[in-house]
Amino acid sequence: MPRFDDQTVLVTGGTGGQGSSHVRAFHAEGANVVIGAIDAERGAALADELGTRARFTHLDVTDESSWSAAVLAAESTFGALHVLVNNAGVQNPPAPIEKTDQATWSRILDVNLTGTFLGIKVTAPALRRAAGGAIVNIASTMGLGGTAHYAPYVASKWAVRGLTHTAALELGRDHIRVNTIHPGVIATPFIQEPAAGATAAIADFYSPEPFAIPRLGEPADVTRLLLFLASSDASFITGSEYVIDGGLLLGPALQAETG
Repeated sequence: MPRFDDQTVLVTGGTGGQGSSHVRAFHAEGANVVIGAIDAERGAALADELGTRARFTHLDVTDESSWSAAVLAAESTFGALHVLVNNAGVQNPPAPIEKTDQATWSRILDVNLTGTFLGIKVTAPALRRAAGGAIVNIASTMGLGGTAHYAPYVASKWAVRGLTHTAALELGRDHIRVNTIHPGVIATPFIQEPAAGATAAIADFYSPEPFAIPRLGEPADVTRLLLFLASSDASFITGSEYVIDGGLLLGPALQAETG
C-alpha cells in the first residue's frame, strides 16, 4: 500500500526544482497534494499534469493570511491536512556583509525564516485536527557553517534549525513531528542559476570532484529522505537534522596512490 494513502500534503515552493520533485513523489505514493507557490501558471500546470488528488493554491509564505487560505484549501478540498513541507526559499545575491543592504537581508529572512515560522504556526492546528502529522523544514548545509558572501541566507537557515527544535518540543505531545533536512549542492535552477541581482550561481563555487560522492545531488535524493521523514516509518523521530550533501561537509576526499 502506498505510504500516504488518505493523507494530504502541502508543499511550499511546490513548482521549483526540489518542490516539484517532492510534489510528484508524494502524489505517486498516494497522497493528496496541495501545491503552494506564487507562480500560478506553473502551479496550475503541475496540478493539471497530476490530475486527481492535486490542487494548486497561491501561497505567499511571508503572509499569514495567505497561509490560512492554503490550509483552508487543503481541508475544504481533501478533508484534512497531515504533512507540511516547508520547502520555499530564496537566495541573496552574493555580497560581503558590509555591502549587503538591509532590504536584501529582510527579504531573505522573511521568506526563509518567517515563512517557515508562519507555516508551523498556521498549520499546527490543522495537523492537530487530523490527530497528528509531520512537518519537514528544508534548510541547507549553509545552516551548519559559515559561507562568505551569503550572510542573509546562512543566518536564515541557521535560525530554521532552532525553530525546528522548539517546534518539535512544543508539538510532540500532539503527535506532530518536526524535522529538518539540510541539502548540499543539488542540481536545480536554485543552485545552477544566479539569484536575482547576481551574476554567478552557487554551483559556480562548488566542484563536486572533491566530495566523497563526486557528483551534484539530484532532487530525488532529497525527496527520498523527505518521504521517509514524513511517513509513519519515522514515527519516533522528531527534532532531528539530516544532512544530504554527498560528503561536502566532510572535507576533500584525498585519494592516496596505490600499487
